[in-house]
Amino acid sequence: MGSAIEAIFILKLFCLLMAAVGIQAQQTPSINDLNAECLGNVIRLSVTPLFEDVDAVFNDTQIINLTPGLATQCGFSFKFDPMGNAMFFASLQNCFSQNMDDKMFSLVMQFRLPGNHMTEDPVYRVGKTCSYTPWTSREILCDRNYMEASEMALNNVRLLTILFNSCFHFLRQAVASGYKMTAVVFSPSKNVMNVDEVQRKGYAIANTPTRLVLRSPHNAEETYLQNVAGVPMRVLSTSTFFEQKWLVTRVDATAVCPTPEAVAFTPEVITWYMPKHIDPLFSSDAFTMLEVYMGIDAKRLDTEEMAARNYSVLVTEAHIIVEIPVGAVGGYFKSHIQDDQYFVTYTIEPMLELLWIEEVAHENTSYKVLFPITTPPMARPPQVRNYTVPEQAVFVLELGTFNLDVELLNITFPTMVLTVAECNARGFNVQEQRSPDNTLKTFRMEVPFSDPVVFKERRAEQGVTTFTLQLIYGLVIFPEYAPFSHSAVVDAVLLDIVPPSVTGNCDQENFHITVDYRNQEPFFVVLVGKRLLNHEFAQQYLTEGDTDFTITLPFSSPDAVFESVHSSSVRSRLDVALLNPYNNMTIKYFSLACSFLKTLTECFSNGTMTALAVKVESAPGLNPGQLTLSDPACGPTYSDDRFAYFHFTVNSCGTTRKFINNVMLYENEISLPDELEVKLNATTLKVSCYYVANITRTLAFLTRPRDNEPFAETGTGRLMVRMRLAQDASFNTFHQEEDYPVVRYLRQPLHFEVELTTSSDPKVALVLDHCWATLNEDRDSRPRWNLIINGCENPEDPYRVVFHPVEVDARVHFPSHVKRFEVYMFSFAEDAVEQSGQVFVHCDVVICDASSPTGGPCSGQCVNQDNLKRGRSCFIMELNHPPEGDKCCTPISRLGQTMGDETKAFHCPVG
Repeated sequence: MGSAIEAIFILKLFCLLMAAVGIQAQQTPSINDLNAECLGNVIRLSVTPLFEDVDAVFNDTQIINLTPGLATQCGFSFKFDPMGNAMFFASLQNCFSQNMDDKMFSLVMQFRLPGNHMTEDPVYRVGKTCSYTPWTSREILCDRNYMEASEMALNNVRLLTILFNSCFHFLRQAVASGYKMTAVVFSPSKNVMNVDEVQRKGYAIANTPTRLVLRSPHNAEETYLQNVAGVPMRVLSTSTFFEQKWLVTRVDATAVCPTPEAVAFTPEVITWYMPKHIDPLFSSDAFTMLEVYMGIDAKRLDTEEMAARNYSVLVTEAHIIVEIPVGAVGGYFKSHIQDDQYFVTYTIEPMLELLWIEEVAHENTSYKVLFPITTPPMARPPQVRNYTVPEQAVFVLELGTFNLDVELLNITFPTMVLTVAECNARGFNVQEQRSPDNTLKTFRMEVPFSDPVVFKERRAEQGVTTFTLQLIYGLVIFPEYAPFSHSAVVDAVLLDIVPPSVTGNCDQENFHITVDYRNQEPFFVVLVGKRLLNHEFAQQYLTEGDTDFTITLPFSSPDAVFESVHSSSVRSRLDVALLNPYNNMTIKYFSLACSFLKTLTECFSNGTMTALAVKVESAPGLNPGQLTLSDPACGPTYSDDRFAYFHFTVNSCGTTRKFINNVMLYENEISLPDELEVKLNATTLKVSCYYVANITRTLAFLTRPRDNEPFAETGTGRLMVRMRLAQDASFNTFHQEEDYPVVRYLRQPLHFEVELTTSSDPKVALVLDHCWATLNEDRDSRPRWNLIINGCENPEDPYRVVFHPVEVDARVHFPSHVKRFEVYMFSFAEDAVEQSGQVFVHCDVVICDASSPTGGPCSGQCVNQDNLKRGRSCFIMELNHPPEGDKCCTPISRLGQTMGDETKAFHCPVG
């Protein structure tokens, strides 16, 4: 604006704004980023970090930028935290409020988005209307950048003309309607200024329907310092004269506000002293304090809120003392750099609201002070904490602690400078970590010993290697972009470790892998194939020596892979890796491949053939179950993910026959359907059997006389034997065919009954010879767990079979025909060949002459020697400390899980 317009604005700002505010408020959109509150005689507006400028609406076409000088003169103050959040405080009697009879006050403010400075662009507006009644005789408001006194105009009138008391009513009407401010006298300087001069010097003075408002910057020319009860206070004292014809009146206005020297600091506590009796405001000691309230950011706090924040207010004979812990809720820390050293300050804006009554004049004085406090800079030198474990071969460093306004930009190494993104791309894993209350942060980084930025020095005479990392952290403080740095040098010393050696050999059935860890404790974990060597794996396959251990594994183990198949051999390979348990890096890799002589095709004299097809490594997508013989209708009798087993006669499934001299040659082929064979690049496997066409066999036999009665020789054969699962230990009720599979939990007992059903001979006895469990219906499948061996419990089973006696009852007529036993529910290990989710129990029985046992299984069923229940032991065996969390026991099966003496329920179907 030009100077002429500016002069008019200064003189007429209050009245013109009132005419414009009402129009603009109706057009203002509401947004969630602005929050306006009425807090007594102050309006508080909270704004998120979207905005950078604050504008006051002047009229429909002009926007007056609220500069710091204009804000002080017109009753506004601003505060911004380090995150860019803003709070705006406005006196109800600010220059831009629409005043309605000193009872209702409306304010509209306008905000521009960053970079959006054109007046025709859309802007955000927010309006707030506040009610404030009744006013006290005197209202003092101290804000961060101004002091304000609001006096009830007629209560302090000093008549300079001799008037009779009967004229006072006329004077009240005259002052309210026709008096004109003519001069302002400042004390103690006695300087006299007219209203225009007062405005030009940065003061604000206005009369409302009932009050006189005076506003001044804290350090204005006419303010002065006064020591009040030992507390330095800033004072502004004026007398304003009003004239109308032959009448002259005077209204005195005084504002008194505390200075920063009213605060004392320790590293832990802020103490603010306020005089209880502010002398410049009262002419005598005859006054009473009625109210004392404390708040933060112009908002009162109740007793519970103050106690939760550890604030305290103490009223003594001379002072009101406020104590606030450094770092308390309601304030914030700010970072600073001085001479490349890191400092922090703590800022908080407490509020005091006081109410006095003068006993002589019976006038109330309301006093509100918004008092921002910032501590002196406190040194907070950052520290580099070294969490490196040398055996893990990785530097682990943490730099801190910082406020949230600090960011890590880059890290300088002796040979290069890397940004945070480049560090992470290199594998340094730089992360920002925040405290639980989200007020502080640290920067964590991991640098492998193997990276070229790490300097390595081996000292052979001492048997150690020293790893050194030199770095300089480059940091910056926002929003002022103040850079600073912090350097560090860290070392790690690692004992020279003789690397372990791995050797191996094969016999006709097994791989033998020996790991020699020399004179060092095992600091690695073992990966056999794709499976970690845990405790149960080790119990079954591992043999320990003094400084080594040997793993013996069958060539057909699922941990091995088949490389090739020939007519009389299978080439199998076992891969073993020793891994660093901290970073999974490979310490040693070993691979052993051997050819095992195996007959894959068998020929039987009854004209049947069997063939075993093996899935090789070069056909990873092969499903053995899809293999067929020459006749596509002839699939495998049994198959899993590694094998397919065929059983057929020589005159079926497309088998061909040739005669070669005195030999008959039967041939067939095992292959995939044509479309799959091309897709998987699979080959055809030929199987054949040779039979001699002409051969003589000699058969010898003996005869014996026939007695009067028939007799039976001891032998084996198939009889009608039934095995059932009882519902409980009474063996009275049993599961029916449709109940299977039956669901049981780990360690829950299973009650089996085996009965000879087709005999009524009391001399016959049924004996359980062998009982075992598999994962499928094939009794010869693997894996297999023995329950009963040669009529007795399996001595290797920690939960041994319990045999139950059988007595004669309404159902059982011949106890010798029935055997009962109890098994605790168990599960196979996770790496079993078959994962059907079911367990199948099989038994072989022997039928004997109960009256004259002939030895062997017919000597009778074993009786339990030890029925004590012992818990299974299980833990991960890793030849170093197990990772945290791998407690005994660790889940080892998909069918069940045992945790110490406590069993977790898993459904384990029993077929």
